Amino acid sequence: MKLSASMKRKIIHIDMDAFYAAVEQRDFPEYRGKPIVVGGSPTGRGVVATASYEARKFGIHSAMSSIRAIQLCPTAIFVRPRFDAYQTVSRQIRAIFSRYTDLIEPLSLDEAYLDVTADKLGIGSALTIAQEIKDAIREELNLTASAGVSSNKFIAKIASDMNKPDGLTFIGPSKIERFMERLPVEKFFGVGKVTADKMKKMGFYTGADLKKLSEKELNLKFGKVGSFYYNIVRGVDERSVRPDRDTKSLGAEDTFSKDLEDVEEMMTELGYLAQKVTERLESKKLKGKTLTLKVKYADFTQITRSESFSKPIAGYNQIMNCAGKLLNSVATVDMSVRLLGLSISRFDDNRTKPGYPDPDQLELFTE
Repeated sequence: MKLSASMKRKIIHIDMDAFYAAVEQRDFPEYRGKPIVVGGSPTGRGVVATASYEARKFGIHSAMSSIRAIQLCPTAIFVRPRFDAYQTVSRQIRAIFSRYTDLIEPLSLDEAYLDVTADKLGIGSALTIAQEIKDAIREELNLTASAGVSSNKFIAKIASDMNKPDGLTFIGPSKIERFMERLPVEKFFGVGKVTADKMKKMGFYTGADLKKLSEKELNLKFGKVGSFYYNIVRGVDERSVRPDRDTKSLGAEDTFSKDLEDVEEMMTELGYLAQKVTERLESKKLKGKTLTLKVKYADFTQITRSESFSKPIAGYNQIMNCAGKLLNSVATVDMSVRLLGLSISRFDDNRTKPGYPDPDQLELFTE
């Protein structure tokens, strides 16, 4: 098989293992070997940002309410996030990446894409570079990372998650198409539960099922993202690693498998979204002056509510307090909620650390 230029690329996706919790366990020896939950208090409306692997054994995962987490593991130790510490470590990790390439696209504090097609040291092997990066992170920072290596971003991202923690997975160009044919649709990066359920109801369970349809047929069924499905099941992802993008706004949203009717449930979900927005702001060292809430109801009507500030905000408490007020201003509507979204814009010009590229949110799938 003759390889196209894009299939000759060497892309690495690095994802730190339970990053926030791992930093806490590294810095505080008394936490080692214990179920650590980084996030909000279980006595309030907090959510889990990251759980250590000891906590994950009890079923605790990110985005879960802290109340539910403490129910699953009463002995869990809850730790408030220390974003300054995580930012410092993230910069140290970035410095390690920079030894090999300048084509680095951070997605958040704990993960990034690297294009090492023409690496600085002339090593040539992306697999060797990925292993050296993992070794350096372990030896210099006393943390572990998982890496995925392939010829495009989509496959590298999936590969990095296959052998966690401390994994290294390589999927070569000649194996990509067969790999995608076997991959369950719920494992596609960017496909959430709602979209996966929709696909299965249509009879699409794996990449091979999607591959049976033409690009036109996929577009008719899924809209413009159908073209993405058509290409990716054939191993084609032309997206480049982008070190520099101008951020106009950033946010997070979630479509629920079951519509929400209780305001407390909505507040819990809002806490999760506020946490994600906070993390993305931290990864970019940004502050914004306008917060926007998006609400989509069960009948698919959609409204937005915004609040602007004279001084920029960035912290979780500030964002959550404002988001809660915005939700309360619309929560009296007698209708269940299908989707909640939260975004921040009008960024402050005085960025303290302007070096971080825009996170790749890959919001390709409308649910």
